[in-house]
Formats: sequence, C-alpha cells, structure tokens
Amino acid sequence: MNALETLSARVAERKHVCVGLDVDREKIPSRLLESDAPTFEFARAIVDATKTHAAAYKLNFAFYESEGVEGWRALCETLGYIKETAPGALLIADAKRGDIGNTSKKYAQSLFDYFGADAATLHPYMGVDSLAPFFERADKLNFVLALTSNPSAADFEKLTLEDGTPLYRAVIAKAKSWNERKNVGLVFGATQLGELKENAPLFGELPVLLPGVGAQGGDLSAVAGALLEAGVRNFLINSSRGIIYRTDGEDFAEQAAAEVRRMNDAIDEVYRNVGA
Repeated sequence: MNALETLSARVAERKHVCVGLDVDREKIPSRLLESDAPTFEFARAIVDATKTHAAAYKLNFAFYESEGVEGWRALCETLGYIKETAPGALLIADAKRGDIGNTSKKYAQSLFDYFGADAATLHPYMGVDSLAPFFERADKLNFVLALTSNPSAADFEKLTLEDGTPLYRAVIAKAKSWNERKNVGLVFGATQLGELKENAPLFGELPVLLPGVGAQGGDLSAVAGALLEAGVRNFLINSSRGIIYRTDGEDFAEQAAAEVRRMNDAIDEVYRNVGA
C-alpha cells in the first residue's frame, strides 16, 4: 500500500491517534539511562505497548539530531523497528523540510529513501519549487504547514492578504492545487479550534495532521467533531508528551497505551454523536 492507503486503512478502523516520539533523555525513566541505547529502548517500549491502537508514529527529528551520532543511530533503529513490528502504522518524519532545487531533492531522498518514512512535514514559505521533489513521490504523503499550534503562529500564518483572506488559507488553497498525485496533506494546529471549525470544510480530500492535543491543551473531542462534521475523515490527531510522558515510573509504556486507548474511545464517541 502507498502512504495514503495506509492512512485510509487505519481510519477505516476508526484509528486516528498519532503517537509523537519526541524522545528526550531528560524525561525518560532513569533506569533506561543505564542501557547502551536509552533513546531506542524507550521508543521501543512505547511502540510495543501502543502498536495495536495507534494509527501513526511521528518522529521529531530534532530530538534525535540533538544526540549526534547516537541519536541518528536511535532514529534509524526506531524507524526500522516500527516498520518491522507495526507495519500498518503510518511513519511520519517530522523534519519540517522545504528548500530550493537540489537541496530539496536531497532532503526527500534522505527522509524517504534512507530513513524509509511514509510521510514528511514540510513548510511552504519558499513556494512550490521548494516542495516539488517531495510531491514527485506519489507513494508518500506530504503534510504542509498551514496553521500551526504554537502561540506565535499569528506572527505570519494569520496575516491578512490583500483580498482579505489569512495567509494560512492561501496555503490551504495552494495545497489543494498541488495535490495532483493525491499525496499532499495539511498540518493544522489542534489548538486553533475556531479556525479549524471555519476552515475544515475547505480541506476537501486533503489528509490532515493535527498536533497540539495533550500538553499544548487542544480539545480532542472538539477537534474530532469539527473534522467529522465537515466530512473530513483522513485525519491524524497527534499527542507527544501527553502520551509518552504520562509517568516516569516503571509502567510508562502501559500508561502510554492507556492514553492512546482513551483517545480512541473519545474519538469513537464523537463518531456516534455526529452520526458519522
């Protein structure tokens, strides 16, 4: 299956939770620090506990890059482990790439060919030529930043254009025009509920990745409701710290799995409430 088909298969099972693997050694259980590969051991335990319930895993490259060579090794091992043990889950490289010409081509080769990710996060500031090498990969998914979950998103993303529309809405329109190969999606912050309700009907068939539920305070049920009421089905709601750091005790993986199940149950309840 290609990436869109992988996502659609999970959605058909009403699985929409994306587990964010933002693995920080300062937050993992201290006993794991005695391991030769603490970052990987932590991620492996999370994957083992959640793989039956998660729709996707999103690996934030910054947390691995910050560890240098050891981090790159942990990143490769984690990606390989997910592919081996959770082949039905979408594998997202959260690297927020976007650059011109050959640089973008090499970024695409890195994320898709070397690391083997199914999907990537991209920023559109430099225009379509900075993203084209990613869009050429028809079997992948590319989530383009539209409106993000951070407080400073308003600095640029909400600026009003001459025609009165906000910049992020222009990104949505462009993303739809770029979706010739059915491999373009959006990143839309779960903390931006008002804007989500207003703009979800514009998403059309674009898959949507929504960070911001959990530690950032996004309302899971309200977000799912806004999407389902607008007819959007191919969506992933990401939680990172809210899942993987629920506790630093011995049962951290079990607590992570319990949170994913709770999120799935809450989304399933929204399905019933909206009659979807």
